[in-house]
Amino acid sequence: MPATLENAVVREDEDILAPLIFFYGIGSTRPRVTFVEPQALAEQERSLLVHEKDMTPRLREFHGCEIDLDVAARARIGNYLVRASVLHRRSDGMPVEFGAIGIHLDLLPEEAQKLVLEGRVPFGAILEQYAVPHSSHPRGYFRVSVDQRLADLLGATSGQMLFGRCNELRHGSGRVLADVVEVLPRLA
Repeated sequence: MPATLENAVVREDEDILAPLIFFYGIGSTRPRVTFVEPQALAEQERSLLVHEKDMTPRLREFHGCEIDLDVAARARIGNYLVRASVLHRRSDGMPVEFGAIGIHLDLLPEEAQKLVLEGRVPFGAILEQYAVPHSSHPRGYFRVSVDQRLADLLGATSGQMLFGRCNELRHGSGRVLADVVEVLPRLA
């Protein structure tokens, strides 16, 4: 049963955290993630995470500026790309999201695939630019106790509690286009 805004399905199984597990490495220590109901998210994070839309346009609208991408890690197996990255405000470079994503490249037009592989444009902006038919399906919301690695990327403090979501993007064909784990820094 897919998640809805009114009654999100909260799954505690680790398959929806797979992109994050990739970033840390299978079997390695990673931040402690606790799945929560959407109502348990802080108000600002709830407004940014609890919706059925892409995050890049949502963040661009919220911050009032373009969003840039900085890829921290990536691996490719055939037509499947997994990467971890930080989205930054173009206006001042402030981090606005950590994202770990697995993308099925074969569902994208060739030019869009090239942009994804270059790793300079956020995935949501590429989907917009090439009008790729897709839908967003949040699969769970969580709080995470940030470790030093994630703290360094987000300008946070180790041990700080942040919020995020696991999201599945489905291509217009119905196939999974991407699995995403998104973590938001606390904003002043």
